[in-house]
Amino acid sequence: MAWPDSKQFVEEACGVGKLRHRRLANLIGYCCDGDERLLVAEYMINDTLAKHLFHWENQTIEWAMRLRVATCIAEALDYCSSEGHPLYHDLNAYRVLFDEDGDPRLSCFGLMKNSRDGKSYSTNLAYTPPEYLRNGRVTPESVIYSFGTVLVDLLSGKHIPPSHALDMIRGKNIVLLMDSHLEGKFSMEEATVVVGLASQCLQYEPRERPSVKDLVATLAPLHTKPDVPSYVMLGISKYEEAPPTPQRPLSPMGEACSRLDLTAIHQILVMNHYKDDEGTNELSFQEWTQQMRDMLEARKRGDYAFRDKDFKTAIDCYSQFIDVGTMVSPTVFARRSLCYLFCDQPDAALADAMQAQIVNPEWPTAFYMQSVALAKLDMHKDAADMLNEAAGLEEKKQRVVKGS
Repeated sequence: MAWPDSKQFVEEACGVGKLRHRRLANLIGYCCDGDERLLVAEYMINDTLAKHLFHWENQTIEWAMRLRVATCIAEALDYCSSEGHPLYHDLNAYRVLFDEDGDPRLSCFGLMKNSRDGKSYSTNLAYTPPEYLRNGRVTPESVIYSFGTVLVDLLSGKHIPPSHALDMIRGKNIVLLMDSHLEGKFSMEEATVVVGLASQCLQYEPRERPSVKDLVATLAPLHTKPDVPSYVMLGISKYEEAPPTPQRPLSPMGEACSRLDLTAIHQILVMNHYKDDEGTNELSFQEWTQQMRDMLEARKRGDYAFRDKDFKTAIDCYSQFIDVGTMVSPTVFARRSLCYLFCDQPDAALADAMQAQIVNPEWPTAFYMQSVALAKLDMHKDAADMLNEAAGLEEKKQRVVKGS
């Protein structure tokens, strides 16, 4: 994917990054540096629905698990729609991932629009919603159509073109549509309900398709074997976490971050001021414009608010400084990151800490702030790794100072 407009990319990434749901492979960060665009999502260790459905090696997906997948996708779409993100681009079996417990998650990447060429569907045109072929626009009804193609995948175990699937459904050839690898081990009553829902989703006229809430209402009652873990039904081993990384001795900043002591972190950042920004910007005399003076004044107001713990005002002032873009300051990103944490916005805090790292790739504070934000997002393994990384960078920095 490519976004030529960095502002649009950042706005979309920030919007998607605010979504948090157990049915999503959640977005945890992004990079927007020059022409570079990068999205970072939670790591899903157990591959895609396409792999388990079309390219399986040990066993095919049993019927109850297929129903679970369909229900989970519907719940994810319902959540996104309720949070103001009803458009999902190119929904298909490759967008459905399985986490460490084998539970299905919907990739957050489909919530981002590729604005470079307007193309939102990379699959074969036979699987593309008919209205998208007419006007090139994705609508909530287009998402329902794509969900219907995934239902057909789950029913048949094959990627059957919607028109062919509809012909089989109209001919009442439900048994022929069903995946032969299931060997008849499925409920015909449940299959009939799913086939009927798929048929509704694949209707040519968008207004004739069900709503996303209709999907959940239809599929949720079919959710069988609720007490059987997903990894058992998938026939995979339960993921076991590796032993924790040995921790290095921690500095006062490291100790404060390990305790998630935001007040102590604040005191350290106030005390350090901008000493780690040296060499970040080299400005000529000609660049000292009125805009520059206004920008520095905004930063100054932000510093006063930050010192006085008026974190909402500090966010506004630091945002004015950052949005101008003439100067970059890792310290401002770190300070605004902490402000976001005080305001209970860990996603925004993580994004700022990552931006601080981009500006100064070996700055321990950027990594420390990421560790706190990750912990606030309940990503404790990643937080511990980031804390250890920060401590290592701090040790390296101290060795350089002692050796000089």
